[in-house]
Amino acid sequence: MENYLYLILITLAVLAIIDLMVGVSNDAVNFLNSAIGSKAIPFKTIMIIASLGILFGSVFSSGMMEIARSGIYVPSKFTFDDVMAIFLAVMITDIILLDIFNYFGLPTSTTVSIVFELLGAAIALAVFKIAMSDASWSTLSSYINTEKASEIVYSILLSVVISFTIGMIVQYISRVLFTFQFEKKLKTVGVFFGGIAMASISYFILIKGMKGVSFIGSDFKDWINTHELLLLAGSFVVCTIISFIISQLGINILKVIIGIGTFALALSFAGNDLVNFIGVPVAAIQSIDIFKSVPGADPDVFTMDALASSEIVAPLWILLCAGIIMVITLWTSKKAKTVIETEMSLSSQGDGNEKFKSNYLSRNIVRGFIRLGSGLTYLMPKTLQASLDKKFENPMLGSAQPKNNKKDEPMFDMIRASVNLMVASSLIALGTSMKLPLSTTYVTFMVAMGSAFADRAWGRESAVYRVSGVFHVIGGWFVTAGCAFAGAFVFAFFLKIGGIVTFVIALVVLALLLYRNAKSHDKKIKAKALQELNLEKADIMSLQQVIETSANQISETFSKTNIFYKDAIDSLIKEDLEALTMNKKLVKKLMNDLNSTNNSMYNFIRSLDDSSVKSSRYYIISLGYLQDMAENVAVINANALNHVDNNHKHLRISQAKDLKYVVEQIGVWFSKINMAYKRQDFAKIDSIIHEREGIQDYINNLLDKQIDRIRTSENSPKNSRLYFSILLETNELLSSTFKLLRLHKEFESFRRRNQ
Repeated sequence: MENYLYLILITLAVLAIIDLMVGVSNDAVNFLNSAIGSKAIPFKTIMIIASLGILFGSVFSSGMMEIARSGIYVPSKFTFDDVMAIFLAVMITDIILLDIFNYFGLPTSTTVSIVFELLGAAIALAVFKIAMSDASWSTLSSYINTEKASEIVYSILLSVVISFTIGMIVQYISRVLFTFQFEKKLKTVGVFFGGIAMASISYFILIKGMKGVSFIGSDFKDWINTHELLLLAGSFVVCTIISFIISQLGINILKVIIGIGTFALALSFAGNDLVNFIGVPVAAIQSIDIFKSVPGADPDVFTMDALASSEIVAPLWILLCAGIIMVITLWTSKKAKTVIETEMSLSSQGDGNEKFKSNYLSRNIVRGFIRLGSGLTYLMPKTLQASLDKKFENPMLGSAQPKNNKKDEPMFDMIRASVNLMVASSLIALGTSMKLPLSTTYVTFMVAMGSAFADRAWGRESAVYRVSGVFHVIGGWFVTAGCAFAGAFVFAFFLKIGGIVTFVIALVVLALLLYRNAKSHDKKIKAKALQELNLEKADIMSLQQVIETSANQISETFSKTNIFYKDAIDSLIKEDLEALTMNKKLVKKLMNDLNSTNNSMYNFIRSLDDSSVKSSRYYIISLGYLQDMAENVAVINANALNHVDNNHKHLRISQAKDLKYVVEQIGVWFSKINMAYKRQDFAKIDSIIHEREGIQDYINNLLDKQIDRIRTSENSPKNSRLYFSILLETNELLSSTFKLLRLHKEFESFRRRNQ
């Protein structure tokens, strides 16, 4: 038994470290997005400020560990063996769940995940105990703290609506007061704004950040709770004076607000959310200590009443070690950057590549707001409307900006960043003082979305995609609760009945999943870097760079198109449904990559030097031909997939043989084109163009042969329709390729004339 306990301890320690890493990757967006998005402070400075906040907050988090011990379930109803199964199930589920969300770049609530995991695991064992003892099912509620679960669900809805609304209102008022040329008003309006912002954040640190500090006496905490309004008023006066002094010294008060706000949210994250990552392992250690304090105790009988004691506190060294691990993860995690990119893309002031696709709901919501806006515009006096529109004019959008500073442009300005931090801090502090368990993830995300909406960042070019993205993230929050509950329920049940065998299998599955997700995420990062080509570069592109960029992309597209075309025909002949389905996904990815490049065309054209502007037409047209080629292959594969999926007659042997010959001929031709662009050696371009005629004639002959078959022996209309569609789309594929090669000849002639 002793060895088994040590094995569990070691396992929980490792799981705690992993959970800390995936948890920080998810929650880093909560306190970094405003500072990073506004570029108000150098990145390294932001990271140092956040790291200090995490270290301070981790030391302050001891009092919050109670939720993992007894906040969701009733310890006296469970034995030592039960609670260990609960803890292991919760940790395994939490790591899997958060890692998957991080992989897709979606911020989710670690508070909700841990609560519903504890709830799911506890209910699983409660059901098991009731079933084994033939007890009444009405006793199930006595095992669970149902009030806490209800509060969490209530807080989700409350957070989403209130945070968005208040963030929108405060941002709108702030923008009307400051406009986008806020530098002119920093020494007047900015002084009072700074006082309000810093007072709100200070209040947040006192009420939220220090709530769980174990080494601060209860008398002092009670004094803070009974003098909140006095503290808030005093903080405003002091902070306004400090803001005035800072402004007179020529220091940008907004940068100070952003720095303090980042520290405050980082402190809160560590101080209050650390329980979500290590609360369960710490509770497990304390459970083992309680169990070992009674020599000869039976783990299947010994109940954990003592776990609910308020005198139990987490060791300081564990909290400090956890803080250090979180800081290291913050500096090194690639997945944290992916999650941050999601919120940045949804709140960006400018238009560009959107992370999410529009859907029916987002389109109708945007359409409704457009109609509402048109109605308000009709009713509003023209002078007032013109005055408000002028205050929202952003000189950085639509103007002739320098071409080489795109990379350094902020996602939004410092006014919005300050509002995000101020409102999020105030709402979380207010919710805490009212004993509402508001999630920092929900509040910070929805405040950021509300401020972006009020700031007119969601224009006609991007609104449907931004709204769709918000619904994706919100939907993910609710999915978190369901998946957390179900996952922990299943793991806890099998750990209870399977013991050590289930324990080992679960760890193996967890390790394999983490390894697979890590490798897949690295591939996504590398693929994204390759996909960007040179279109996102801030440097001005020369004519030679345009030629190299185009040649590389054309070469890669021909290589992939050749493979996908061959796989579609081969899989059709073999009637391999799985291969056709996989080929469909790969072709779609190629089309998405080309579409993404096309979406970046605006930035590409702005990045050209004067000598390359006219030649850019070549690149734009060639990209259109590449998209046509990808669509041709997509249609061929889709028709083949539909044919096989519906179990229609297979191709005739003669048809299959003819198509294989076409594949072989096109494969040889595409390989020559691919190598010509890859090496940028076009000496034989005329002969390559001429080869197209032979393939075209052969396909036309196949069309004639199929017509003769229909008139004499063919008895399958669907077979004929499929065969015709493949040949006709192949003709279109040859035509798009021919146009691309002919365009290249024209470009070479143009370049020689202008040298």
